[in-house]
Amino acid sequence: MNIHTRLRNDPKVELLEAARRVLLECGYAGLSTRAVAAQAGTQMSQIRYHFGSKEGMILGLFEYMNDALVDRQSVTFSDPDLSLAEKWRLSCDYLDDDLASGYVRVLQELMAAGYSNAVIGDVVRAALAQWRDLLISIAREFAQRHATAGAFEAEELAALVSAVFLGAEACILLGHESDLMPIRRALRKLGDLMDRLETRVDPE
Repeated sequence: MNIHTRLRNDPKVELLEAARRVLLECGYAGLSTRAVAAQAGTQMSQIRYHFGSKEGMILGLFEYMNDALVDRQSVTFSDPDLSLAEKWRLSCDYLDDDLASGYVRVLQELMAAGYSNAVIGDVVRAALAQWRDLLISIAREFAQRHATAGAFEAEELAALVSAVFLGAEACILLGHESDLMPIRRALRKLGDLMDRLETRVDPE
């Protein structure tokens, strides 16, 4: 079922999409159940019915978006026909997609809110743990194929990649990407380095 069919058939998803649009326009501080209800063309009682509160709504939005992207990435990472460099390049493509969809904004807004809100912090950490597990699996694959990766444990490689992407997302959202800070170009060049590593014969 495509997203448009889901929107026509599922009032809860329609509310989540309305919340996403309001969040992108107004940020977390400007997100209100009243604004979301107006955006969705419905009553605030529908938000209380489906989510209970503003916090429940925003956490529902995050989980709704995150689950779809984790599924997407799992398929990519498990494809045996793709090289590691190709998987990295696809991850760079996905970064562009996720910036456009608003997912990155939602994630970064909730990370900031999670500093002082324990419930939000728990949900964000759980989501980041899903990404961590995916990265660890691909880091182990990388280590098995290339002895030169032996200086790092899989968990360390996953931590570095996670930190790189989260930091890149934060800088891009702040408008800090420029010719002097070519974030996405640098990420793609890492894929070129992986490509050269994969085509090189590792010493026995």
